[in-house]
Amino acid sequence: MLFGFIYTTAAAQQQTDLLVIGGGASGTMAGIQAARMGVNTTIIEETGWLGGMLTAAGVSAIDGNHRLPSGLWGEFRSHLYKYYGGPDAVFTGWVSNCLFEPHVGNNILKEMAGAEKQLQILYNTRWQAIRKENGGWLVTVRQGSKTFGIAAKLVIDATELGDVMAAAGARYDIGMDSRSETGEEQAPEKANDIIQDLTYVVVLKDYGKGKNKTVKKPEGYDPAEFAGSCDVSDPASFDSPNNNCHQMMQYGRLPNNKYMINWPKSGNDYYLNIIEKTPAEREQALKAARLHSLRFIYYLQTALGYKHLGIADDEFPTADRLPMIPYHRESRRVKAEALLTLNHVARPYEQPQPLYRTGIAVGDYTIDHHHEKNTDAPKIDFVKIRVPSYNVPLGSLVPKEVDGLIVAEKSIGVTNIVNGATRLQPVVLGIGQASGALAAVALRQQVQPRQVNIRAVQQALLDAKAYIMPFIDVPAEHPHFAAIQRIGATGILKGEGLPYKWANQTWFYPEREISCYALTEGLRPYYDSLRTYWDASGDPLTVEFLLELFKKAGKATTLKELAAGWAALQLPGTPGLKTQLNRAAAAVLVDKYLEPFQRNVDFQGQFKTIHQ
Repeated sequence: MLFGFIYTTAAAQQQTDLLVIGGGASGTMAGIQAARMGVNTTIIEETGWLGGMLTAAGVSAIDGNHRLPSGLWGEFRSHLYKYYGGPDAVFTGWVSNCLFEPHVGNNILKEMAGAEKQLQILYNTRWQAIRKENGGWLVTVRQGSKTFGIAAKLVIDATELGDVMAAAGARYDIGMDSRSETGEEQAPEKANDIIQDLTYVVVLKDYGKGKNKTVKKPEGYDPAEFAGSCDVSDPASFDSPNNNCHQMMQYGRLPNNKYMINWPKSGNDYYLNIIEKTPAEREQALKAARLHSLRFIYYLQTALGYKHLGIADDEFPTADRLPMIPYHRESRRVKAEALLTLNHVARPYEQPQPLYRTGIAVGDYTIDHHHEKNTDAPKIDFVKIRVPSYNVPLGSLVPKEVDGLIVAEKSIGVTNIVNGATRLQPVVLGIGQASGALAAVALRQQVQPRQVNIRAVQQALLDAKAYIMPFIDVPAEHPHFAAIQRIGATGILKGEGLPYKWANQTWFYPEREISCYALTEGLRPYYDSLRTYWDASGDPLTVEFLLELFKKAGKATTLKELAAGWAALQLPGTPGLKTQLNRAAAAVLVDKYLEPFQRNVDFQGQFKTIHQ
């Protein structure tokens, strides 16, 4: 419980209800969401920017979720559209539907955060230590030459590599899991500590034909190292090599004639595992990654002739104009209350743990791993791992055994393989928003994060137009969005998932006919009285049969009562006993009159109590 928390005054110069450590992609969204729910929130960020990988690392081409603009991710994108002049204005490169200049993303995030009166942000501030004190946390931070403490009831670890959770005592994994540990047949037989390649992104700017912006020849430059970088064939389509250097340069083209250089094939990916190194050791090791990226830039400028493309002088406030941080694709992964495996992603409705019922963020990008620069990495054909769109369970954000701590960014409870999908920007933004909602609900209920009502967190996200189920055909603007999301999260009406290119899908098919039997089957796990009810046929569902199901479930409703609320539910026409119902109408009426979403579930998606 959180009732016993007492702010310290001797060791802490600042006090807050929620402290978010890291103002990256997830930390920024966590802070905004919690503040909007009335929580006194503080973010500390080691750079002067917000957005992390989106901005400070330069990965300003969004991967995935184009048709799932969930919550704050959709809000951020709408600001980008407004700034640049619409969707077409940010569809400048072929790797993404949404590309932007990093500094613009930072400015937008600062505007969004600045609008929240309950949110304080301390820039250029590093955390140094964390310890339990008086029922909460005392975090020591350093800002310039000043060191001070911040007392907080709850802490969210939104660091790039999961440093805070490790210091707080949470257990975690690093690297590839073994097949026997996760049950994933694609996993290697033996576990190892190999993580994905990282990238020091470079943003180039077109200075005009005739200009020579070639960088100084970097130490150790060898053009042969980048000889295959013009291959733009799509590995998902199993094409033969397709060498087209002009097309390669359009990969990450940004607005205003800039180019994001984040190129995997013989490009500027680099293998380093610096997760458990000290800050000083990390800084030293990352020099090699920066040098490698400069070698690739020199290759583009000399071997390929792009001398007029130079490092942008109006993006990053660094001496060398490179990003403030690298793009980390992988970090520690916390041992959490729920572990999302490839099996849960590929076949969510067939698993013994129905984790989909506890979803709090959605993603549609395929499993994407970068291991080209580490020849010791086991050979896994990630392109052949075909999955539908998916959701992330709330329990993946809650570490086992450590109270008062929520984990965000890329350090959540997923397997190494699944991290290849959950690491993408929109998913991390959604994870951040969910962590803020979880913190707010825990503080409101005065319980530990592991004790919250999961449905309360999900409802808070739905109120913020965030998706908890990845239904592509029921957008947040749909009048029945929340009801269909809730019924989807009960499993009473299931979605149909399929792998599709680089934007996987799950369809609800709201207008599709539903049979009496299909709805009865969906309701059986919720109502004992329906477990032995066999009067449901394959005929189309009618209002008459729905009322019979309501009666059997103990929620008898008359046609008159149903008709009285019909228009308020934004259902078409006037209902009669023989009126046939589609899946959307069935979801709306079941949600309204039976309220199955109120049935509590645990972090494994199992029912907490038996409903009669």
